[in-house]
Amino acid sequence: GAALGAAAVQGLHAQANPPVYFIFENEFTNREAYTKEYLPIAVATIKAHGGRVLAAGKPTAFAGDPPKDTAGILVWDSMEQLNEWFNSADYKKIRAVGEQYAKYRNFAVPGVPQ
Repeated sequence: GAALGAAAVQGLHAQANPPVYFIFENEFTNREAYTKEYLPIAVATIKAHGGRVLAAGKPTAFAGDPPKDTAGILVWDSMEQLNEWFNSADYKKIRAVGEQYAKYRNFAVPGVPQ
């Protein structure tokens, strides 16, 4: 009973505080180096800071021009958590590597209660 109650409270809390989505678009200058030197470490920093990768890959356009190379969606439980990751020393260090191999466009979008 207590476990069920705790799960219900967590579910209500999650609905009251929707997640934050981080949208990225990357245009590669060197896809191979980006994939080898940047990507595995960047994903590890995302996970270490409580983020999750929801989608990543070549986008399909429905209206307007899609990103040239890749796009994706990451999710965090809060904007504070996202900011902690983005401004962390470990991500800043690997981001500098990634910027050698890609141009970035990033933005965050708040989720909506379900």
